[in-house]
Amino acid sequence: MSQPSPGPQQIPVVVLAGFLGSGKTTLLNHLLHRSGGTRIGALVNDFGAIEIDAMAVAGALGDSTVSLGNGCLCCAVDASELDVYLERLARPSTGIDVIVIEASGLAEPQELVRMVLASEHPGIVYGGLVEVVDATEFDDTRAKHPEIDRHLALADLVVVNKLDRAADGERVLGLVRDLTDRAAVVPATYGRIDPEFLFDCRPSEERIGQLSFDDLHEQEEDHSDHLHAGYDSMSLVSEVPLDPRRLMGFLDSRPEGLYRIKGYVDFGPYDAANRYAVHAVGRFLRFYPEPWTAGAARLTQLVLIGSGLDAASLAKELESCKSDAPHADEHGMWGVLRYVQDPEEEAFQEA
Repeated sequence: MSQPSPGPQQIPVVVLAGFLGSGKTTLLNHLLHRSGGTRIGALVNDFGAIEIDAMAVAGALGDSTVSLGNGCLCCAVDASELDVYLERLARPSTGIDVIVIEASGLAEPQELVRMVLASEHPGIVYGGLVEVVDATEFDDTRAKHPEIDRHLALADLVVVNKLDRAADGERVLGLVRDLTDRAAVVPATYGRIDPEFLFDCRPSEERIGQLSFDDLHEQEEDHSDHLHAGYDSMSLVSEVPLDPRRLMGFLDSRPEGLYRIKGYVDFGPYDAANRYAVHAVGRFLRFYPEPWTAGAARLTQLVLIGSGLDAASLAKELESCKSDAPHADEHGMWGVLRYVQDPEEEAFQEA
């Protein structure tokens, strides 16, 4: 079976949404100051004519900010126009590793997600919808704007912010969890969440290329500087290849709260020439085949990140995906190949 050739490295585009005053700009500024060597580009959408949020972010980003004022991004531009903005940030010369679209507090998140998924820019990939909730105003906001429930159901990650000011924060957290669809729900104060939820932080010593699994594993194990405890992670390293059908069964039924999956998969005889980089955020899933490096150990290396994870159960499910069968079923890879982007078609899939 012929396999697609690997495409260029793509920059994840994260949509950051939430009602007015929920703390989106505070969260973004926190990420900027905790990003280490990771370079963040931002498209900041203020609703008013004076671009206050863009000015707040620009001090940290400099020329890596694109601002759009006086209107909601979801109404003011279409997908092709959004590509123009993304092109300015995704040029190789910028060195940007992740792009964050900070929506106005009145934007429609579903439309923004559709625009990113409809992008024809080959250098970007959808990185998930993050919805920020103000815990102190949540009840009043829902009463005035019932569409908030729909926004939460669409989110891949929900940050329940300002918990330090809420009199009944646990009740709000429980209510938000009830309103989401498998999203990870993370408590926060002052917008402080672990950047690892949204992007791969570069190691402190700069080097060329993607993060190795060692970098990912070290970040997973070192919890000393995490800003909150609403974050769980686990990893799998296997010398035994994974069966593609079993893995797709796991991915199709991945549990509530499992926000991110990243790493590399060895499918053994199903594709001896390539390993498959996997990128999952919320319900979005993509595989990237890439040739094995000559002489490198053939391993499956995965990191799973989320909130409220049952690590023992996940480990058991992943173990059941292993297979040392010497021969491949000719149709076994079909499920995986649905989520390999064809560079000619720019097709997007959701799991």
